[in-house]
Amino acid sequence: MPLEIDLSGRVALVTGGSRGLGRADALTLARAGADVVIADIQVESDDSDVAEWGPLAQVAKAQGIVYTEATALEIQEFGRRATAIKCDVTDREQVDATVARAVEEFGSVDILVNNAGTLDHAAQFHNQSPDLWQRDLDVNLTGAFNCSQAVWPHMRERGWGRIVNMASVAGTLGGFGQASYSTTKAGLLGLTKTLAMEGGRHGITCNAIVPGVIGTEAFHFANAELNERIVNRTVFKRAGDPQDVANAIAFLSSDLAAYITGVGLNVSGGIELFAF
Repeated sequence: MPLEIDLSGRVALVTGGSRGLGRADALTLARAGADVVIADIQVESDDSDVAEWGPLAQVAKAQGIVYTEATALEIQEFGRRATAIKCDVTDREQVDATVARAVEEFGSVDILVNNAGTLDHAAQFHNQSPDLWQRDLDVNLTGAFNCSQAVWPHMRERGWGRIVNMASVAGTLGGFGQASYSTTKAGLLGLTKTLAMEGGRHGITCNAIVPGVIGTEAFHFANAELNERIVNRTVFKRAGDPQDVANAIAFLSSDLAAYITGVGLNVSGGIELFAF
């Protein structure tokens, strides 16, 4: 019989699910059978000022590419339970409330995908903003800590859990003009290994995805010439698709990956190889 990824009966919480990788992750986990809670600081029905969240958030709102609630509805249409929740992962009270709501409405949180992140602080080190440095630490690293710690007791009680952190090749290779971003992504890899060691005795695995250049909305907003230079460093000479990342996450979230933990899995088109 063919091997199949079956997440039936599982509940997944995906942060940063309004678009891009998070949206693809949520849809793929649902297609594999999971019910999905989609958490994001941006929700279509919320008209809050997004200026403090950075230029990407502003562009997303202006261009109508926020799909948090739309993704939940799409998941419901193919027969899974889903809900969209406005949540700032840097706010521990909001995180705790989101997890509590997920457990109350869906019964558990079995899978956590720490996808929420910032990617718009681009400046050489001497011009890096201390405020944006702190914001990136708060969102990319502390946000994952907050969400992981909030779901941890529920996973321990059930004796089963999957945590997948969204790292980056910037965290393994460094990133020119990305001091804050690369530092937070490197930190996620350390957090991943620690949670893997502590979670194993409770049936919890923790792994990280290490994407390279992926063709999300954020990629297309970037400088075209720079994008081409980066893409040409990959073995395939092209950007990856969000689905490539989502497929890996679905696998790591399943029983097929029960003996895999503490791994940083490159989904990068070989950008880390010596390709020319």
